[in-house]
Amino acid sequence: QVQLVESGGGLVQPGGSLRLSCAVSGYTFSEYSMGWFRQAPGKEREGVSCISWDGSTPVYVDSVKGRFTVSRDNAKNTLYLQMNSLKPEDTAIYYCAASRYLMCPTLRAIEFVHWGQGTQVNVSS
Repeated sequence: QVQLVESGGGLVQPGGSLRLSCAVSGYTFSEYSMGWFRQAPGKEREGVSCISWDGSTPVYVDSVKGRFTVSRDNAKNTLYLQMNSLKPEDTAIYYCAASRYLMCPTLRAIEFVHWGQGTQVNVSS
């Protein structure tokens, strides 16, 4: 059974940082690209970042470039998202997801086949 479990969300002030983790089990983590998505209240789910199977060629949505960093540890079957300089508009539920490809597809949810349950990130003063 494939499981993706996010952690690390919480409340942070604008300008602060959080590090999200996604622990994966039930399939060969190192053979697939992984993504982070987010969904704010009343909005559609948005692709935030993706990282290929070997950690190369990360992809980011424009709104987080220079602030967020995606990484992975294949030995630990874990995906990470380091979020710096957080803004109120980053408030959302953040989900990790596994694609069916080695390299990152587009940041569209339809390209990803396994999903975590999400972790809430609130950026507020």
